Amino acid sequence: MSDLGDFGDFNADADTEDGVSADADGSSPSSSGEEEPATTGSTADGTSAEFEPTTVEPSGDDVGIGAICVSQGLRVDEDGEETTLRAYVTRGNRSSIRIGSYLLAPFPDGAAAAGRERTSGRANGETLFCRITGLEYAQQYHADDATEIHARRAMRTDEIDESDYKFVASLEPVAILYDDDGELKRRMTDRVPKPQTVIRQADDTEEIKTGLKIPDDGVFLGHLSVGGEKVRTAATPPTIDYRLKDDYDAGDPLVFRHTLVAGGTGSGKTHGAKNILRQYLDDERTYPMDDGREVQPAVVQFDPQDEYAQMHDDNPELDDEFARRLEREGIAHGGHDETTAFIPKVGSASYAAGHHRAEQVEFTIPFAMVHDNPWLVAGSGLNDNQYGALVSVLLPRFRKQYGNDGTYEEFTTFLDDPALREELDESGRVHEATFDAVRRRVLGFDHVFDQDARPITELVHEFVRPGGLTVVPTYHINDTRATEAIVLAVSSLIIDQKLSNDPDYDRIKETPLVLGMDEAHNFLTDADSVQAGKVINKFTEAAKQGRKERLGLFLITQDPQDIHDAVFKQINTTVVLNLGDKEAIKSVNIPSNLESKVPYMEKGQMVVYSPDNSEPVELIGLPKCLTRHGRD
Repeated sequence: MSDLGDFGDFNADADTEDGVSADADGSSPSSSGEEEPATTGSTADGTSAEFEPTTVEPSGDDVGIGAICVSQGLRVDEDGEETTLRAYVTRGNRSSIRIGSYLLAPFPDGAAAAGRERTSGRANGETLFCRITGLEYAQQYHADDATEIHARRAMRTDEIDESDYKFVASLEPVAILYDDDGELKRRMTDRVPKPQTVIRQADDTEEIKTGLKIPDDGVFLGHLSVGGEKVRTAATPPTIDYRLKDDYDAGDPLVFRHTLVAGGTGSGKTHGAKNILRQYLDDERTYPMDDGREVQPAVVQFDPQDEYAQMHDDNPELDDEFARRLEREGIAHGGHDETTAFIPKVGSASYAAGHHRAEQVEFTIPFAMVHDNPWLVAGSGLNDNQYGALVSVLLPRFRKQYGNDGTYEEFTTFLDDPALREELDESGRVHEATFDAVRRRVLGFDHVFDQDARPITELVHEFVRPGGLTVVPTYHINDTRATEAIVLAVSSLIIDQKLSNDPDYDRIKETPLVLGMDEAHNFLTDADSVQAGKVINKFTEAAKQGRKERLGLFLITQDPQDIHDAVFKQINTTVVLNLGDKEAIKSVNIPSNLESKVPYMEKGQMVVYSPDNSEPVELIGLPKCLTRHGRD
């Protein structure tokens, strides 16, 4: 086989068919750089004639990026898998097209028929709003390019001739946009676009927000993006803000329908959670109560890594220009002065707070709380028989003997009485083996209950404050059992009072409240123990009744698969950042087209799945934290 280099030396003009060679100087007739003459030919009588060259390009200016094609069918079906909707993309537009991009295809009704007349940046008639789900090159002409010649020719050139190929986008209908007395609205797709309908990229904020059902107002989460790049429009600002509904005009505010933030280490999970919580602490954010008052929400955040008390301080990296941009977009920012760190007193553990300037208040868990939540004192799991003995016999007997204010130390002394053990065994009320099992499991909490600090039950008025952020750090506690007992005791106090028809603390009942829990998988996981079941039941009830009691759960985790299904099913808004574990990604129940992107998302990129708020979308969070973040 000859070397392909031979083709490079071939000169078609070197020797013509009739033997006439090139010009004497070795140049071809067109090498001088002058415009080539018109092509010549012969007429019927033998005289020469000139033919004017014609262009294959259509006249006029292009509108849009391509057109709907029917070569492989054109069908819109109730079953999305039966829908066939494709568009041919012209050469000059191919480089800018991405999977996930949003397109518009006008229906031939009135002024929108040709896709050219637009008012205020929007087509006047009905328009199909769709999303690109696939991109493909196909051959323009039948040829086998899987050959040595084609491959090596491609290796020796810098460009691809796009005219040799078709570029086709597969589209998914999202909604139909239509004008209703000057207001742009959406409805389900019930029409098929016409063949050769011109398509264009969606570049109008109102069109995109309406098409995706994104509210204009609410709690800011991030900016709409596709493939890790922000969607740009011709408006100012050019980005599209994504917000969660936060009023009662269209149902309950989504904060009371509960939120889950899931992301792996280094995904920007805490950064993003802080930015969201900062919006709930905006001075202008209030919710109506049953008595007609407008009340700011209180935020209580359990913090195992001691990061959220920093929300008291400004972020020194947030410069004036960025702050002005935030103000233009209505995004609350800056340190929140009404931030207090409530420090659980546990044994000799000390808390150091050089990384924030928030006020610190120590508290302890009084043993009296165990009477309403007996599972708090069950250290490593009780079976049904043992739990029944604790709840029905031992705790009532202790209360009768020591009163409601009996301490944990008194309770352990109470259980050390051999006469009590013998009496209960002989009476058949508690078998001695059951008594011993209960006693073993309630020991080891002497450093948790009744410490040298004010009981949390005496600090409720300061703990829950309208417009205030209460942070409960547990990083300084090395005992896992102690941490669980404290977090569950305080969260149970809040939930019990919120759901009670006869609360002991009106401050909790009458204040809209966001209960945040970082590393939620440690507390809301499925486990084979009585107290784990009690915890799950309590949080499930809180999730079910939260919206009517104005209680919102804000759960943060890197292991969403470990959160109990009963709680998970009540979550309405799921924010997913980068996750590498397949089981974790599967558990968050986001659409498959977004699920595949999760392992590849960069820091700050997120998927938001909130069916009552919008279509599933991809966002990019703010590059800077709105409050102080990170240790020096």
